[in-house]
Amino acid sequence: MTEPQAKETRIHPDAVPLVDWATANKNVYKHMEWRTAYNSAAYLVPVLESMKKTNPAITILDVGAGSGSISATFAQIIGNKGHVTALDLNPGTIPRCKAVAEEMGVIDMMSFQQGEVHKLPYDDNTFDIVHCHQLLTHVNAPWDALREMLRVTKPGGVVAAREGDWETEVRWPQLPGLVKFHGFAGSMLVGHGGTKSAGRQLVSWALRAGAKRSQITPSYGTWSYTDPELKKIYAQGIIRDALHGPVRQAGLKSGLTEEDFDEMEKDFEAWIGMDDGILAMMHGEIRIQK
Repeated sequence: MTEPQAKETRIHPDAVPLVDWATANKNVYKHMEWRTAYNSAAYLVPVLESMKKTNPAITILDVGAGSGSISATFAQIIGNKGHVTALDLNPGTIPRCKAVAEEMGVIDMMSFQQGEVHKLPYDDNTFDIVHCHQLLTHVNAPWDALREMLRVTKPGGVVAAREGDWETEVRWPQLPGLVKFHGFAGSMLVGHGGTKSAGRQLVSWALRAGAKRSQITPSYGTWSYTDPELKKIYAQGIIRDALHGPVRQAGLKSGLTEEDFDEMEKDFEAWIGMDDGILAMMHGEIRIQK
């Protein structure tokens, strides 16, 4: 399969996230790499399976790929005649993305590219499938991002997006630290230009991007943390990545106290061991047929 070629682009340094993923401890990736096509893009898997029967040389662009566990699963699904391009704004994720592809046996079916969703470095009509997961909730003008994803999708191809809906999160028990974290994380999301209700707005954003309603297939999925091991991965990821370092410092500047962060950490640690501890969130999903 011929690899789709990226065009030369310039990315403003201020657009790149501050987290240095290139030097991050491997445990930082643990929660991200729990995600696969089967638990995070299941609504798209039947489309891939069907499309490869008539077009084995499928080309997929995974935008905001992070460390690439979903991208690599896509490559496994479509087989060695297809090609997956994993694109992320942060160049520090690319070495880990390559390592994941190597571990999953699909490195020869993938390529890796730095780029911005609002200015994808590809010609019109380049890919059969353009996908993103938990990306639009974080960006300004998500409808413009979808419009750009549609631009690089071939006629007859599909744009697919799955986004969490932060306001639908439920948790038990209602430990004060978990409730406090939910409010803090939502405020940080909005403060950085994101949207707390992305999942329910996907159809609206797609229409604003120029898609017709007849082209859009919406659905809903969930993430739930009830299994002890998944609870541990999730909670320890929050403790490590959101309650320490730059995020903690940003929270302190916004008015939270050291005691607030200590309470959040204590309650997440306690929640891990609670037999009745659960957490779940709805996720909106759309497929746009171009």
